[in-house]
Amino acid sequence: MRIIFMGTPDFAVPSLEILLDNGYEVVAVVTATDKLGGRGGKQLLESAVKKCAVSHGIPVLQPEKLRSPEFLEKLRSYEADLQIVVAFRMLPEVVWAMPKIGSFNLHGSLLPKYRGAAPINWAVINGETETGATTFFLQHEIDTGDLLFQAKMPIGEDETAGEVHDRMMVMGANLVLKTVQAIERDDYVPQKQDDSQACHAPKIFHETCEIDFSKTTAEVHNFVRGLSPFPGAWKVVAMPLTLEDGTHWQSANWEAVQGVELKVFKTKKEVATHEFKPGHFVTDGKKLLKVATSDGFVHLLEMQLQGRKRLSAVDFLNGLKS
Repeated sequence: MRIIFMGTPDFAVPSLEILLDNGYEVVAVVTATDKLGGRGGKQLLESAVKKCAVSHGIPVLQPEKLRSPEFLEKLRSYEADLQIVVAFRMLPEVVWAMPKIGSFNLHGSLLPKYRGAAPINWAVINGETETGATTFFLQHEIDTGDLLFQAKMPIGEDETAGEVHDRMMVMGANLVLKTVQAIERDDYVPQKQDDSQACHAPKIFHETCEIDFSKTTAEVHNFVRGLSPFPGAWKVVAMPLTLEDGTHWQSANWEAVQGVELKVFKTKKEVATHEFKPGHFVTDGKKLLKVATSDGFVHLLEMQLQGRKRLSAVDFLNGLKS
């Protein structure tokens, strides 16, 4: 089979590499255009998939518009039998319908659950104990095509979205290979999705990531780990800092961070009765920093004030001491 691979970030690289390692003919790669970034925004940044393709001598296409006549003509010239999409843009029909076999996508959920842009994040935020990956043929509505294969994986109680992402990246690559091998043998039976079981995983924006400490300890903990390490759950500091006995902890530096956005990357749950208002910061002044929730506390283990570096609770508290 002549294969065209479409993808952009690190997540897609193992899927491309496993195809090449198993002798499949990837005739071209389609990826995002290069962008300026890095220090000062002056460095030209290439996608992870482009770097991988170039290292293997594979032609790379980087269209700004997927419907442009020049891109479509070039894509058609490769006479691909199959297109594989892993972490790329939504494709117009003129692109996904071009190969004679079709185009399949690797999606980071057990479809029809968590259709959309951020399936891993939302699965963790919602406290799911299991997720997985799915391959399916593309059709008009996003993430609704006929299912090919699925693989399941557990989600640990304290596991972050980043950690799930890294494990799924490898599992997904194996699923891509399994799917291609089945297509090559013509040994697969596409299955319609059960739309009644569908739920959605919409794109996450900065405002989506604000922590609501009035929720339960479990909900806040899941929210933080579901957004860690990127884009990161946050809350603007607007509460006093007290010791566990309720007395005020003297720190001029704490007063200085009032109104500053604090990102939280790692937490620990403590379900307990208390009389603090949700969102109240509590410390022992040494190594413990926790925030009151509706039914307990979340211990802040790793955090970052806006414009500063990421710190452990101990280092953060040491920085607050006046």
